[in-house]
Formats: sequence, C-alpha cells, structure tokens
Amino acid sequence: MSSLALYRRYRPESFAEVIGQEHVTAPLQQALRNNRVNHAYLFSGPRGCGKTTSARILARCLNCEQGPTPTPCGECQSCQDLARNGRGSIDVIEIDAASHGGVDDARELREKAFFGPASSRYKIYIIDEAHMVTSAGFNALLKVVEEPPEHLKFIFATTEPEKVIGTIRSRTHHYPFRLVPPGTLREYLGEVCGQEKIPVEDGVLPLVVRAGAGSVRDSMSVMDQLLAGAAEDGVTYAMATSLLGYTDGSLLDAVVDAFAANDGAAAFEVVDRVIEGGNDPRRFVADLLERLRDLVILAAVPDAAEKGLIDAPADLVERMQAQAGVFGPGELSRAADLVNEGLTEMRGATSPRLQLELICARVLLPAAYDDERSVRARLEKLERGAAALVSAPMVPATGYVPGPGAHAPDQAYAPPAAASGLSGPAAARAAVSGAPAQAPAAP
Repeated sequence: MSSLALYRRYRPESFAEVIGQEHVTAPLQQALRNNRVNHAYLFSGPRGCGKTTSARILARCLNCEQGPTPTPCGECQSCQDLARNGRGSIDVIEIDAASHGGVDDARELREKAFFGPASSRYKIYIIDEAHMVTSAGFNALLKVVEEPPEHLKFIFATTEPEKVIGTIRSRTHHYPFRLVPPGTLREYLGEVCGQEKIPVEDGVLPLVVRAGAGSVRDSMSVMDQLLAGAAEDGVTYAMATSLLGYTDGSLLDAVVDAFAANDGAAAFEVVDRVIEGGNDPRRFVADLLERLRDLVILAAVPDAAEKGLIDAPADLVERMQAQAGVFGPGELSRAADLVNEGLTEMRGATSPRLQLELICARVLLPAAYDDERSVRARLEKLERGAAALVSAPMVPATGYVPGPGAHAPDQAYAPPAAASGLSGPAAARAAVSGAPAQAPAAP
C-alpha cells in the first residue's frame, strides 16, 4: 500500500472528478469548448475545497495536445507530466505567495513571464495563497496581468479574495468555490473506503464529515487517520468517537433522558461520567447542542432523515424520534438556547466542569426563571401532564362499592344528616354508611 496521503492519492485529474463545485467546473468546461479562455482567473473559497486542484486541471486542459479541451487525454506528454503523480512541467509554475509575495519576487516573475513556453502551448503561473502578495508586489504584477503576451495565463488561488487588490481582481474572472455538502462528501468518502477495501461501521462517515466541516482535504485527512488505525474488523464507531474526541452516543442519550424526566440525579451522574472518562466538557456541550438541534428539527419535521436534514444512522434516528416525542417544542428550544449560551461562557472558563453542571441545573429548573421561554416550557409540561390524566382510564375510588339499591328509583329519600339533628362526627359517619341516623339520647 502506498504511503502517500489519501487526499493526494485520490486527487482529481479532471473536472468531472471534482465534487461539489459544479457551479465552477461547468462554466470552465464550456469556456474550454468555446475556446474563450481568459488570460487570468481568481479561484477563491475555504481551504481544501479544490481551488489549487482545479487550477492544475485547468492547466492540464490548456496544454493537452488535443486542447484546449474540457477533457484532457491523459496520454500526451503534457498530461502525463501534470498527472497526479507526474514529474511536473517546466511551463506550469506554482508559486507559494506566502514566501514569494514581495515586490522583488514579482519583478522576477514579470521578467521571466515574457519568455515563451519550452514545450507546451501556454506558460501558466499558479499563484497559491494570493492574498499574501503585498500591495507593492501586486502593483509590480499589474501591467503583465492586465496585458499579458498570448502564451501567458495566470491563476490566482486564495482563501481571502478581499485582500487581493481591486486592480488585480478586476482583471480576472472570479470563481468562488464553496464547502462541499455533507451528503456529497459522505458518498465520496464511502467510495474511497470501498477502493481501499477497509470496512467502515455505520455512523463513522457522518463523524468524519462533521470533523471535515465541508473541506474535502480535511475530511480525507481524518479518514486517512482512521483507516491507518483500523484493525481486522475495520473502522468501528467506538474507535472513531474516541480518536476524534466526540462524545459517545450513550452519554448524550442519558443526559437527554434525564432532562426529559427532570431527573437531576441522573443528569449530574452523566456529568461525573464525562469528567471521569477523560472527555472534554466543552466538546460534550458542543455535541449536546448538536443533539438538541437534531431533536428540534425532528420535532418540527418528523421525516427529517428522509429529507436529508439529519445525517445519522437509522438506529440513532429512531432513538432521537422517541426523545423528540417526549419534549415540547418550547422545552427543546429553551434547552438548546441555554446549552448554546453555556458553550459560549465555557470559552476561557477556568472550571469547565462547574460550567457544565450549571448548564444542566438551568435546563432542569425552568421554574427558577420567569422569562417567556421558561414559562412556555413549564406550560408544556403541565399540558402534557393534563393530557395524560385525561387519557387515563377512569378507576373507581379505592374502597367504594355501590350497594345493590344505590340507584333504585323507588328508594325513599333520606333527609340530610343536618335535618335529623346530627352534627360533627356522628353526621359524617351517618352520611358515609347510609344508615338512619339516631339522635343521641337525652340526658
């Protein structure tokens, strides 16, 4: 097995292989078909979403012997040099602006840019981290970017396009890249795991997607770490949660159930298990907020899993549906707000355990607050209790058994005990027994 990093081993070699960026790759391919390629491009977007990779693919498309073409042949010398594991091309120059962004570097680039390509159709400069170029460096490049020779192309890649000076930005075609959607990224990671022939347990890929936060490169790095540590049974959910630092699902289930039952002892026992297990209280609160978010969505949209609003295994979705049914919408919203506020307070806190316990106490005690969300949470609890009482079967009071003539229509009317001259305990006993009351004997 190659020791090459997973994100390098599966780096796309054509626009068709780039995932989640169809709004960029489709116009670029059409421009190549129409032979209307601009002299300068600006690729911007979050890290790890395919900017530099797309720049290399564009250079490959431009310098292919059959090009410019949207689909490189992969067989000519230029395509082989610019392939995933190729030796590189002298006519495609990649520059890291973080270390070559000064005015002297820009002057040197400008002097060399006017020389024609050695063996390719175009000389292409890919300037990565373009926002690190100084203002003086950009100004030194301005003339050559504005009016380059026919053989010259520029591709700027940056995570902060607002730092690229406007005079350069206005002379480029700007393509903003985006984070990859979770569903697309999860499907792609599943295909990679299939090619690696390592089994992955259900629930692992959503954790990897969450850790990657929409970045393909970050997600591939996390997946590479899990695959490297996989045993004969593959990547298990327990291994992924412990290695990535996520909270075990049983702890989240336990604390949510404690909130539902208003069981303070169970909630603080979970806090103790979190601390004794070596888990980070901040991560636990962040995971709890994520769980409450899922419960809020499930309470509002019961088929949220089918609609793709929740990314979780089927068994976890079933458990969360049962948990969402126990709470009211106001209670879930209040709990999520309190946990979110507590997470903000925990940043920089000297005692995260104390903050975690205070969060649980606030969620468990809506009666201690008189704000609108707390009052609504208390009303929802009262409404659920009243509904449970109404739906319960009517059971006769203990010890009461109607007599055989209790409802006889011809039963003679018995005057109340007060009319018989009785009062106090004697009247009470007579009313309960139904026996004729006897007035006390005269002294």
